[in-house]
Amino acid sequence: MTLQYRTARPGDRKAMEALDGSFHTDTVFEVIRSEDGFAVREVPVDPPLHKVFPPDEGDADLPDGDGDGDSGDGDGDEDARTFVALDGGVVCGFAAVGYASWNRRLTIEDIEVAPGHRGRGIGRALMDLAAGFARERGAAHLWLEVSSVNTPAVHAYRRMGFTLCGLDTALYDGTPAAGERALFMTRPCG
Repeated sequence: MTLQYRTARPGDRKAMEALDGSFHTDTVFEVIRSEDGFAVREVPVDPPLHKVFPPDEGDADLPDGDGDGDSGDGDGDEDARTFVALDGGVVCGFAAVGYASWNRRLTIEDIEVAPGHRGRGIGRALMDLAAGFARERGAAHLWLEVSSVNTPAVHAYRRMGFTLCGLDTALYDGTPAAGERALFMTRPCG
């Protein structure tokens, strides 16, 4: 089958929400505090971790992708886009992004690739579409947040040129992800 990429349409929303964003890992990133700040190091976990995201976690604000930033009511947000990957006409991945002009940052709000399609370059292709949109908007860099336990994603982002630029040790407190740490990563748009 041939992979295709395009801007999401309102009819893609249910398929995007249905994607399985779960992952398996035998390592996680541990945050180490020091006198000078923080560091992260990859450590093994036994047994391996299988993370399944609760239904609708993050999906409530999932844009419809048509550039108007809504679910069809016409309010308009030209600084947001959702790109989809299709395999045989079926959504197998997406990236939802938003641009902020005040700091020239394109934030990767969400990016998911179905488990059976991972490792085929779909995430990289979606990130390339996001980077193209970032350049159109005049963004200086791409930015994202990822959990410290999502080691497969951290490694994928590093292969795409992202580097660690910060963290938040309390962002997930009071959520099902309590105890995990938010890692912030960035890369130039180029």
